Amino acid sequence: VYGPVVKIHPVVLASIADSYERRNEGAIRVIGTLLGTVEKHTVEVTNCFSVPHNESEDEVAVDMEFAKNMYELHKKVSPSEVIVGWYATGFDITEHSVLIHEYYSREAQNPIHLTVDTALQSGRMNIRAYVSAQMGVPGKTVGVMFTPLTVKYISYDTERIGVDLLQRTRTSPGRTIGLTTDLEQVGAASSRIQDMLATVLTYTEDVLSGKVTADNTVGRFLTDLVNKVPKISAEDFESMLNSNINVSAVGLRAPLLKRGDFFVGIAAERLPVQIQAEPLTDADPELQKGHVEALFYGLHLYIFGC
Repeated sequence: VYGPVVKIHPVVLASIADSYERRNEGAIRVIGTLLGTVEKHTVEVTNCFSVPHNESEDEVAVDMEFAKNMYELHKKVSPSEVIVGWYATGFDITEHSVLIHEYYSREAQNPIHLTVDTALQSGRMNIRAYVSAQMGVPGKTVGVMFTPLTVKYISYDTERIGVDLLQRTRTSPGRTIGLTTDLEQVGAASSRIQDMLATVLTYTEDVLSGKVTADNTVGRFLTDLVNKVPKISAEDFESMLNSNINVSAVGLRAPLLKRGDFFVGIAAERLPVQIQAEPLTDADPELQKGHVEALFYGLHLYIFGC
């Protein structure tokens, strides 16, 4: 694989799949413009929009005026995003792809071509990226060769929340699922943190006992991670925790949730403050929510800060 690395955000793939589902009757595939940013060795695709076109075995016609107007409107909203290439649904690169690529070569320097197999011909949605290069004899017949690139998937924190929610619909009988509350999201995030900590501790103990051969790459990663964590003394932690939950007592009062007892097992024995689970029956719901969020915030700080 040659050339830069192509990083794709989930919203791009969702938009491509949506445009394919909404395609005109009889249309074989859909195409569109890719928007994003370009660095020295990375092309990050953060947005896209579909472009109307007609395609037959003999010819292809693209509404270039529509593509130009859409890009001008998009620049008013996101001026930092530029044209980085174009996409097409399907598995193969056709002869018409060469003609469309020539147009985008005038709009962007060395544009990428992204193919998304929305028809799942291979049983999964294969996603590939290419960059073109001329081949042939100078002054004679010259052709175009598409070279594959490395494709990676990245997401912003807000995108990751949406992707995780969509993933949960796979196990839902009705293929639908409701939004979770803030408290449920905090609880799920804390559970994931606990699982990751358990994985790291298990690996470390296996290496120390000789059950697993030490990996230098993993060791350097863990060392960098530990060095980035701020060190907090027990006194500073207790002061910060108490100020966040706005209580003057030394113990921390956590409400009993309506769905059951509040579980504080995540490193509870290691906390430098005493946690007292006590129902706040007369407290305002927003105050109760603040108490719970503050407790999880404190647990997170202590796990990663001490």
